[in-house]
Amino acid sequence: MHYRTLGATGVKVSALAYGGSSLGSEFRPIDEAAGIRSVHVALDNGINLIDTAPYYGRTTAEIVLGKALKGVARDRYILATKVARYGKTAAEFDFSAARVTRSVDESLARLGVDHIDFIQVHDMEFGDLNQIVNETIPALREIQATGKVRFVGISSLHVHVLKQVMDRVAVDQIQNYCHYCLNDTALGDLLPYLKIKNVGIFNSAPLAMRLLSNEGPPDWHPAPAALKAACAAAAALCKAANTDLGKLALQYAMANPDIHTHIVGTASPDRVLANLADAAEPLDQALLAKVLTILAPVHNLTWSSGLPQNNL
Repeated sequence: MHYRTLGATGVKVSALAYGGSSLGSEFRPIDEAAGIRSVHVALDNGINLIDTAPYYGRTTAEIVLGKALKGVARDRYILATKVARYGKTAAEFDFSAARVTRSVDESLARLGVDHIDFIQVHDMEFGDLNQIVNETIPALREIQATGKVRFVGISSLHVHVLKQVMDRVAVDQIQNYCHYCLNDTALGDLLPYLKIKNVGIFNSAPLAMRLLSNEGPPDWHPAPAALKAACAAAAALCKAANTDLGKLALQYAMANPDIHTHIVGTASPDRVLANLADAAEPLDQALLAKVLTILAPVHNLTWSSGLPQNNL
């Protein structure tokens, strides 16, 4: 396992991180005992960052993760969770100082810990960026001063939203998803800016929420049809080569040393081990070139999310 330092925080994090969304049965029902084992397998094999959120399973993911972490020495893991998103509808977002302050205490109780390493504003594209800059982040800085959280971060699907907020207020860490992978490298374009800001970088969903897999994306995936078709063609090529597009996608993302960690969600112990094995193998450059050629016509093609004013 490779470890990288998260910007100015000084925290050393595993290049492969554990995503806790599946622990909340966010995508399909899971076996809770297997989910708990998947956390232990990750920790036992060198993964030290666990990322979750109250939104995942509407608090279930944090509850199950709390069970998994019970009895585990606190210095064995770096814990990240989020505030402001609690459901799927617009009414279930709340970026107010009062709500995010209460949210941190609720997460601490569910997780069974006395502090959270990284607290992140979840899916900022659904919020008023002025409120986030002037109210949400200052409230989290006040919580940081109490010792309940160590660092304050932000997250968004949209790369430009991250920059718009960081142009106005300092943060310690960012999380972006589906924008540093085989089909989309928009986050890569922001790396020089992020280096100047010296922030920790979490790249989530390097398989683009299973868009980059031999099995293909779930029905709910918001990708446009042209992007799904191109990824399906890339998957077919990988199948013909007796390999998996997801494996190539993970290796490709993790090959960039300027991105500190890559979050992959699973509640399967076997999948954790498979991801670790895939990450350890060398990248097939010839296959990569062929796949990138297939995906070139849809490079950086994405989808809208959040409030209209936060979409470009």
